[in-house]
Amino acid sequence: MPAHIFSIQRSDGGVPKLPVREAEVTFTGLVGDRQRDRRYHGGPERALCLYSLELILQLQAEGHPIYPGSTGENLTIAGLEWAQLAPGICLALGPVVAQITSYTVPCHNIRESFIDHQFTRIAHKLHPGMSRLYARVLQPGRLRVGDAVRIVPAPEVREADETLRF
Repeated sequence: MPAHIFSIQRSDGGVPKLPVREAEVTFTGLVGDRQRDRRYHGGPERALCLYSLELILQLQAEGHPIYPGSTGENLTIAGLEWAQLAPGICLALGPVVAQITSYTVPCHNIRESFIDHQFTRIAHKLHPGMSRLYARVLQPGRLRVGDAVRIVPAPEVREADETLRF
């Protein structure tokens, strides 16, 4: 099966984020999603938090009680080679286009998703390829579970008016 959005999650603050079938995405993230501590979460450069279904399943096989949304991701994506994703890469998520901005640093708020509270199991510096990813929204739209996901070229930015061209 091609890469797709397996699940969409949001919350009124904190984790776990709860599943919804669809959601509107703006330049600042999912409508209806809120972060408790905006110093480290949310904002235009961290509008979306993405994670891999395959990595969640791998972590579950290791015995961790993780599940989609338990580590605060907005989108759980199936079918992408997660270790190949890095800051700068753009993804078409259904009608939405997002650009990966950084690896997400795990914090103690997600400790319940891991055996012995070992939330650093998904720290990029300790376990490359296992991290969640933050992304900025380049093109907003409405996402639905099952929407196709694909890697796309980064858009050109026109200097004069800074509009994006896909």
